[in-house]
Amino acid sequence: MSGTDKYLMEWVHKAEEDYEAATTLIRKRKRPTPSAVCFHCQQCAEKYLKAFLVQQRVVFSKTHDLRELRRLVMTADPTFDLLTDLLLRLNPYAVEFRYPGEEATVEEARDAVAAMKTVRRFVRGKLGLPE
Repeated sequence: MSGTDKYLMEWVHKAEEDYEAATTLIRKRKRPTPSAVCFHCQQCAEKYLKAFLVQQRVVFSKTHDLRELRRLVMTADPTFDLLTDLLLRLNPYAVEFRYPGEEATVEEARDAVAAMKTVRRFVRGKLGLPE
């Protein structure tokens, strides 16, 4: 396995940790944590986009901005435009609910999980990974 492949798989591993966290937390019936679900959904999408950028050897800075990452992945593969609405929906969750103030609703969390799953499936396909 090349250094690039190893680094790519490290990003995939981190994305899968967020995927597992989000899909586990969304099932909590007692004391739901929708804000945490939304955060992990955004993080999963972010890390999968970064994995794709690693595969394509596109340099990226430290950012949580899915709009910026989308712009970068589109330079390598314009079909990522299909994810635009989903990424824009997930983008605020990197910071929006991490601090006191507003809280996500269960409905927002369900929507975030659906968006995350679509992004994950799409990018894993681009990476040649099974669903």
